[in-house]
Amino acid sequence: MRLQDILRLKGTHVHVISPDAALDEVVRELIAHNCGSLVVCEAGAGAAHGPMVGIITERDILRACAAGRGPLDRLKVAEIMSRRPLTAAPNDTLDDAMGRMTEHRIRHLPVLDEGRLAGIISIGDVVKAHHDQVALENHYLKSYIQS
Repeated sequence: MRLQDILRLKGTHVHVISPDAALDEVVRELIAHNCGSLVVCEAGAGAAHGPMVGIITERDILRACAAGRGPLDRLKVAEIMSRRPLTAAPNDTLDDAMGRMTEHRIRHLPVLDEGRLAGIISIGDVVKAHHDQVALENHYLKSYIQS
């Protein structure tokens, strides 16, 4: 299974935020969308977003709070975001993505297609896809044995 297969099922919409946004806005967005990360993108024309410049996660906000860096409404995304997040390509395999996410202890993996943001995969998406794949293989094996 490839990441493009997961994106085809879950969709390609990605919640984004500007590097100039304050952290309290990030918290509101994370809660509103019930997600654990936002991709940081430069402003684009109209409703479109510009290129990805980083990612900000719940962990980043917790680290900023623990470090006593100041009130969330005064800290900017650009100050604490991960500037070079690990990314994947649509043609990457599920196993490759799972291995990289586990090795680097990350839960969100932006998917870039020729440098453009094509979607985002969470560890939950990876686990679900793996489970579905194993269940399907199990079904076929049982059918084969019983026939």
